[in-house]
Amino acid sequence: MTTAVAAPFRFFSLQVARTRRLGPSLLRVTFTGPDLHAFHSHGRDQSLSLFLPQPGQSEPAVPIELGDGWWQGWRELPDDVRAVMRSYTLRALRRNPDEIDIDFVLHGVRPGAATPAGPASLWASRATAGDRVVLLGPAVEDNRAIRFRPPEDTDLVLIWGDGTAVPAASAILESLPAGLRVRAWLEVPHASDIQDVVTEADAEITWLVQGDDGSPMAVDAVRAARLPSAEAPYAWIAGESGPVKELRRHLVRERGIDRRRVTFVGYWRRGLSEEQLREQGE
Repeated sequence: MTTAVAAPFRFFSLQVARTRRLGPSLLRVTFTGPDLHAFHSHGRDQSLSLFLPQPGQSEPAVPIELGDGWWQGWRELPDDVRAVMRSYTLRALRRNPDEIDIDFVLHGVRPGAATPAGPASLWASRATAGDRVVLLGPAVEDNRAIRFRPPEDTDLVLIWGDGTAVPAASAILESLPAGLRVRAWLEVPHASDIQDVVTEADAEITWLVQGDDGSPMAVDAVRAARLPSAEAPYAWIAGESGPVKELRRHLVRERGIDRRRVTFVGYWRRGLSEEQLREQGE
């Protein structure tokens, strides 16, 4: 069942078609569903809200029949019933058949992991064909949940993303036109997580592999880089909120990039769950 919410977004009832391991920390889940023909997106860093079932449930509990009142109805469900909601980005959209890919970073599912796995990582690591989810996604291609928006005069694109932002950064790189100069730094937990990214842009992609302590390398790497001269640079930085804020300050204060030409997105905050972040924002 699908119900229109506030255009340009709507709910989609989906099921897992297949999964594919991309590296020690990354799993691609392909979803299909009867209403995906109505899913439309330009891609890039398209944000999505994914609802997952609680343990023991065959499908997530989301009161989509309430229309615009779904949010309040969802919040009022008991904790052990209410679907787990997590934010993800669209990795790919295909037609004939209609399918979407979402890449999951698997935190804490490896033996001996320092921190326990969260509900989304656990779900993804165990996902099999036929598992059901609910997605709140776009019904129009150009929507406010796409943040990567370089001005038309952009002559240099700078990109940084940690492991959680690698899917979005990869989709962005694949969408860029031939000849556009790009410098990108993508940070992953393990060397085996490095992906092949195909782009027509004139892109120099630097992969950074975190140390054993998981400390971010972004700020030092970008600060040490010699950037091409540009009249109108644009930057997109996304990942854990700490290095995202540091990188924004560096680009604006030390590199002199107009703050209006820097898009920064804190996908997560160290030590806080998405529920805790949502509570802080309310």
